[in-house]
Amino acid sequence: MIIGGGIVFLLLTWWAIVDIALRDFPSQPLKVGWAIAVAMVPFAGCLAYFIFGRRMGKRRK
Repeated sequence: MIIGGGIVFLLLTWWAIVDIALRDFPSQPLKVGWAIAVAMVPFAGCLAYFIFGRRMGKRRK
């Protein structure tokens, strides 16, 4: 059960980092800030990005 939770956390983190890389944010420091927050703050960084940060970036075409 602990391993399964760790795998889910790892996949969420990877998904968030890839999503940040593929989106255009209003500024480069904002994009870098989200990437650092997701990578450095376990679980809460991913949740914060998917709740608040994802709307800031626009999907590239």
